[in-house]
Amino acid sequence: MTETVQPDWLQGFTPQPNKPPKGWQPGQSGNPLGRPKGSKNRKTQLAEELQKDGSDLARAIKEAALAGDTSAMNLWAQRLEPPLRARAAAVEFELDPDKPLHEQANQVLVAVSEGRVDPETGRMLIDCIHSVAGIRAVDELEARLIALEEKQA
Repeated sequence: MTETVQPDWLQGFTPQPNKPPKGWQPGQSGNPLGRPKGSKNRKTQLAEELQKDGSDLARAIKEAALAGDTSAMNLWAQRLEPPLRARAAAVEFELDPDKPLHEQANQVLVAVSEGRVDPETGRMLIDCIHSVAGIRAVDELEARLIALEEKQA
């Protein structure tokens, strides 16, 4: 057998098998004591402070906004008013529920192309038709499974 020759840069190195590894090991906490029990995070502390003086603070911001302070107006609009949600207008067009689902989807596409339905509402309607198709497929598979189980019994 041949002897292993160590390179020059490794000459004199002897591994130390019992030396503890540096850094954290898997499953070892960086802070073994952790946060003290019962301590509150900053969001909870802020929420408690706002409960005490929140209405006075909101009133002051509102007064400043009404006086023309644009920063107060911005703060009021962004933080104190609920965000506006888009609402789709009611649409009316012919949709024959007795036709196959692919023909119903085509009816929606025609309504979109003619401008009777906006594209976003059309997409939502086609998604609904797609969901109904999935439900019908599950119902058909269930009926087939029941029929097969009855044949085997």
